[in-house]
Amino acid sequence: MRIHLTSLFVDDQEKALRFYTDVLGFVKKHDVPMGGEDRWLTVVSPENPDGTELLLEPDKHRAVKPYTTALFEDGIPATAFAVDDVRAEFDRLRGLGVRFAQEPLEMGPVTTAVLDDTCGNLIQLVQSA
Repeated sequence: MRIHLTSLFVDDQEKALRFYTDVLGFVKKHDVPMGGEDRWLTVVSPENPDGTELLLEPDKHRAVKPYTTALFEDGIPATAFAVDDVRAEFDRLRGLGVRFAQEPLEMGPVTTAVLDDTCGNLIQLVQSA
């Protein structure tokens, strides 16, 4: 058994697609209209195009806003992405105007940083030693 797909609620799929591809560097995998404005919209790592897909899911369900707002306000990342060098990614992304809720921080065998994805989520970057 392995993880095939995980989802992240976003307040605007088009804005999320631009951020996750143009800024973070993911690649669009699927973009299927679902009726109305909603799409089945996934991105993947360019390093593993057949790997785990991230679904940029509309946040329209009534339970989503209270949940995502509480996570964001409490500084809790919605998910985490592995990177080879947190400090290098922090510098690169900050240079692109990305806002960070937490600058690189060493915590034992990992270094983390937390960014604002502009779509309602905090995302943790993780570098394992």
